[in-house]
Amino acid sequence: MKTRNALVRLLGVAATAGALAWAVLAQGGAAGSPTEAVAGDTPGYAVEDYAYPNADTILAEQDIVLKRGDGHIVLADCAAGADLLRFLARDREDVCFEVTADTGFLTLELPAVHGVKTDDSANTHLEMTAEDDQVEYDIPADTWAGVGESVDGREHVLVEIHVTN
Repeated sequence: MKTRNALVRLLGVAATAGALAWAVLAQGGAAGSPTEAVAGDTPGYAVEDYAYPNADTILAEQDIVLKRGDGHIVLADCAAGADLLRFLARDREDVCFEVTADTGFLTLELPAVHGVKTDDSANTHLEMTAEDDQVEYDIPADTWAGVGESVDGREHVLVEIHVTN
């Protein structure tokens, strides 16, 4: 019986010590230590707006307006490889994009486009504007095709690229 009473007393002391420890922690630590609110220090929720990263720099350096995308169609150096989307436009060097996934989209403004060489994606869908008209093209994989100005003589602006596999 003596052992049982000693055990009960020991458990009571341990429970009291635990409760005291929780009370000290709830008050911000030991007496005299400052408490700090951490809720304001936690990061907020990330909201993806799909804006193209470094678009201002690309506009300034290459005169290409890249607006929004899912990150699966990215501007690339045309000398970097053969399996790229390559756009031909009047009065400028070719503009190339690498497709990094089975599907992707990119909105942009690339004026005077008249030709495209697609990559190995199953389908490349292009949306272009000419004056007040919207013109769309579906180009199969690994194909050179005339688009825009080379088709109807008007200057076209490439405004959207969709790729599906």
